[in-house]
Amino acid sequence: MQNLVIIAALVALPLIWAVLIYNRLVARRQQTKEGWSGIDVQLKRRTNLIPNLVETVQTYASHERDILESVTELRHRAVVAEGEPAGARANLEDQLSGALMNLFAVAENYPDLKANQNYLALQESLNEIEDQIQMARRYYNGAVRNLNTLIDSFPSNLVAGPFGFRKANYYEVDSAADRTLPKVSQGKVT
Repeated sequence: MQNLVIIAALVALPLIWAVLIYNRLVARRQQTKEGWSGIDVQLKRRTNLIPNLVETVQTYASHERDILESVTELRHRAVVAEGEPAGARANLEDQLSGALMNLFAVAENYPDLKANQNYLALQESLNEIEDQIQMARRYYNGAVRNLNTLIDSFPSNLVAGPFGFRKANYYEVDSAADRTLPKVSQGKVT
């Protein structure tokens, strides 16, 4: 009887250990999905705000057509890419952020536009959303770090591999130009 209890314990302990690790892996994977969902929500808010911003700027800066068309095109591509993987979507969203920065730089040349309350409210909302996107990206990258660490660490890697847990990709800046500091000369950003 005592041998049977020892054998049962030797079988049950590794099984309990595997279940605990499996549940930790599932929790980390869900945190990563939650993190991406947070980014996605903020990107959707930004995407919804862009048409109002473009329309407001268009009223004042009708001859800045190229920049406005670029922002509009990138917004359209961002809406279409909502189901894309994180890496491809991140690259597109980074391009859209750059186009919006160009739009704000153009707006600096129009004092009437800068004084327009609608424009100021839209700009403030967009700045707030950009801050929220940055926080969501940090949360997502932290969740990815925790998941990837658990997948790579021993002994949890013994459970992760057979159950199909895969490492997630970080939300990173792909463009070297996005990593460089802008040059400011006589009030112009280049």
